[in-house]
Amino acid sequence: MAKDNTSCSFCGREREETDILIAGISGHICNFCINQATDIVKQEIKVAPAVNAEESFKLLKPKDIMSHLNEYVIGQDDAKKILSVAVYNHYKRLSYPTNDDVELEKSNILLVGRTGTGKTLLAKTIAKMLNVPFCVADATVFTQAGYVGEDVESILSRLLQAANYDVEAAEKGIVFIDEIDKISRKGDNPSITRDVTSEGTQQALLKLLEGSEVQVPPEGGRKHPEAKMVTINTKNILFVAGGAFDGIERLIESRIKTQPLGFGASKNYIDEDNLLEHIGPQDVKKFGLIPELIGRFPVITHLNPLDAAALRRILTEPKNALVKQYIRMFEIDGVKLTFDKSGLDFIVDKANEYKLGARGLRSICEAILTDAMFEIPSSEDVKELKVDEEYAENKFGKSKLSKLKVA
Repeated sequence: MAKDNTSCSFCGREREETDILIAGISGHICNFCINQATDIVKQEIKVAPAVNAEESFKLLKPKDIMSHLNEYVIGQDDAKKILSVAVYNHYKRLSYPTNDDVELEKSNILLVGRTGTGKTLLAKTIAKMLNVPFCVADATVFTQAGYVGEDVESILSRLLQAANYDVEAAEKGIVFIDEIDKISRKGDNPSITRDVTSEGTQQALLKLLEGSEVQVPPEGGRKHPEAKMVTINTKNILFVAGGAFDGIERLIESRIKTQPLGFGASKNYIDEDNLLEHIGPQDVKKFGLIPELIGRFPVITHLNPLDAAALRRILTEPKNALVKQYIRMFEIDGVKLTFDKSGLDFIVDKANEYKLGARGLRSICEAILTDAMFEIPSSEDVKELKVDEEYAENKFGKSKLSKLKVA
């Protein structure tokens, strides 16, 4: 009987030396080379384990969504209620078949509120709760196609990366577009010239928001004719935009005060300290967003400014509260960290003074605790640290943050 001279085209092993020898069009590969190639692919590509989008997604009722938000976000009940309903309706639309005669359209959301009031946190918490891909994009870096800056399509590249390059999962994700107010056009009149930093960018965003098939470079960056593209349908992607809209209160106040007074009109309901609760599409339009873009955000809500009481609760109550984070960090080093009431009051007072909202709390805590976090890991003697007003004031007074001028 003639000997079979067939061998592996990769390692050269004869058929007798292998367990399996698979034939291809012009060669063979053995089981040893298959195993080795599999290990190489896993190391180089780092493929994420496949996740069934239907099984991983969790649709919750509006009350359940708000209840979950309450564990992480303090206050902002109006915004949480509106956001919970909008998110529930959006994903309910995706989970159940629609009537042929009635097509349910998505409702993108616009959040208006001062910096540090929780706009990004709300969107991020909902995405994590629903177990859907989520990304944050800064509107200030985008320009109209063909100009220096990033194309708006790179927003979807980030979402695709967050979904581990699973297109189906990305098409059900949430995108938070931050600083949307920074691309407002100057003045309420349409520009007769190219405005690549504001109106042009707004126009470029329309295609993404309305729901269409977009060619996206998987690795981000600008588009190139020779680059490999991925097609993403944005019809089922929920877009949440946020911005401080600094100065929009003057537009709201002007509109409210010019309303006719009479038996059915009263100014008693106007809260001068929180005019944002009366915000409407007309105010956003006057601020500089084009009507077409505003139309793609049918749900507009506001976030209340944070007072001292809210900041104090943010510091201590949420599941991921800042105080709990620092206590845990010191606990890892074997140190018991406690915050005295007077120390917490000092942190809150400084956050109010610098007008940085909730974000300012971390900056102030870092300024107070940096010395301790530097020295304690190398010291075996310190087992307890108490932050009271005296300690906080002393450490904060030595920090660079204390030298800044208060606006």
